[in-house]
Amino acid sequence: MTDETNPFDHSQIDDVIHGRLRLGIMAYLSTASPAIFGELKEKVGATDGNLSTHLRKLEEAGYVRQEKRFVGRRPQTRVHLTKNGRKAWLLWISQMQGLMKAAE
Repeated sequence: MTDETNPFDHSQIDDVIHGRLRLGIMAYLSTASPAIFGELKEKVGATDGNLSTHLRKLEEAGYVRQEKRFVGRRPQTRVHLTKNGRKAWLLWISQMQGLMKAAE
């Protein structure tokens, strides 16, 4: 089968998104952006350090943006899905749909 007729090309899957925790982050932010760090942590079932590490990777890819501010006297981090992040997320979904269709 040539590349033109093969709907499965795993080399095109975005590894930044495809990791389990980062996938959860992107899925949640696609419907709830911005999300407060604690809310996101709870939704994806991560620890503070683990979530921070994965957010940093998504931020380096330009998929999320973190906004740090104070609410009253307490620090608060809001996580936003960027325009490039939404575009990458929709492309990832499209690729997964192609894989599922090929499996039918």
